[in-house]
Amino acid sequence: MSEATLEPSEQAIREEVRAWVEANWNPDASLLAWRNKLIDSGWGCAAWPKEWHGRGLTISLGDAVDDELRKAGAVSVAKTGVRMLAAATILEHGDDMHKGTFLRRLLTGEDTWCQLFSEPGSGSDLAGLTTRADFDGDNWILNGQKVWTTSAHHAQYGMVLTRTNWDVPKHQGMSYFLIDMEQPGVEVRPLRQMNGHASFNEIFFTDAKIAPEFMLNKEGNGWKVAMTTLAHERRLADGIRSWGRGEKGQGRIYEELQTEVASVMEPYKWYPQRAGRVDLLIERAKATGKYDDPTVRQAIAKVLMMAKAAEWTGRRVKAANALGRPPGPEGSLGKLAGSQVARLAAQAHTLIAGNDALLTGEDGALGGIISEILVSTPAESIAGGTDEIQRNIISERGLGLPKEPRTDVDRPFREVPRNTVS
Repeated sequence: MSEATLEPSEQAIREEVRAWVEANWNPDASLLAWRNKLIDSGWGCAAWPKEWHGRGLTISLGDAVDDELRKAGAVSVAKTGVRMLAAATILEHGDDMHKGTFLRRLLTGEDTWCQLFSEPGSGSDLAGLTTRADFDGDNWILNGQKVWTTSAHHAQYGMVLTRTNWDVPKHQGMSYFLIDMEQPGVEVRPLRQMNGHASFNEIFFTDAKIAPEFMLNKEGNGWKVAMTTLAHERRLADGIRSWGRGEKGQGRIYEELQTEVASVMEPYKWYPQRAGRVDLLIERAKATGKYDDPTVRQAIAKVLMMAKAAEWTGRRVKAANALGRPPGPEGSLGKLAGSQVARLAAQAHTLIAGNDALLTGEDGALGGIISEILVSTPAESIAGGTDEIQRNIISERGLGLPKEPRTDVDRPFREVPRNTVS
């Protein structure tokens, strides 16, 4: 093996990053100027290809770079939220035009994104979607409805999965587009949740136009592209817990970052409650005098064991990433484990708080946080694919078990009954 092909050592990479940050980090610069400098250096997304703002490093070395940036207190590129799902999907399936148009602005934080998959009539059956895109000779014309779309109310762009061919089996007739959310024909309506937040939206498309060049991959390959997006979403599920926190410090960069977090990350502020707030259990048990209650202690122990198992599963995902493996069923294992942890944590919080868990607002346990946990944790078993979907993925792709019998996958989609009641 020649020296040109040798991977640099982690220590060498860390030293190079530290030297670069020491020479360039200025907390009084503008956030946009700093991020552009970071992107130009390749350190912002070091595991990305060199031709697209990275350094072509392995995932593990890229993590080491991010670690050094954190240690130095240096703000990173915009890596949170749906934008990273868009970036991963564009990197894998986009052409040079897509990458040149969108990737830099994703990393600077200038553009926000949303994911337009779920529909009112298809539920967990993503391949049963009916939002249609018809080609008129110049543009694709989009009509239909999406729902449960986080951040659509302030997104500039969306990743939208559509039906472009009704005469083939349902998985073969979909195409994947990048759409301008601020164009005519796109209407966004917020949805109020039972926990009081309004993170989600329903979106109505009425003759919205998409130029042909904004289709990702090829016509009919939408399912393949969507699986890339979903696989990365499941891998990133654990990171939801820290979304929106933002680095803290003194200087213009930090001030602008906190403004960004307050707006872009606002829809995610309830996500820690959605995950069950395992971190509060022991503290709450001590504060309420329930720490010596054997039932409470057993409930907390069960949650902590499951949380540790979920953490180890997350490490398996990172290890697979570091080896360059494509996203696989281990992401579904982590997602399913997270759902179980959230449910168990909600039960433990109920044991600790008793009737006070039902009170909202300042009169409730921990200022209403506990009641918010109870009404938020069901979302953990739905978002990003239901628990049932994750079990199917694990059984079929992980264990090699036969697929469940289906009657809707081998005939043209237009012949498949939809929204019917037997």
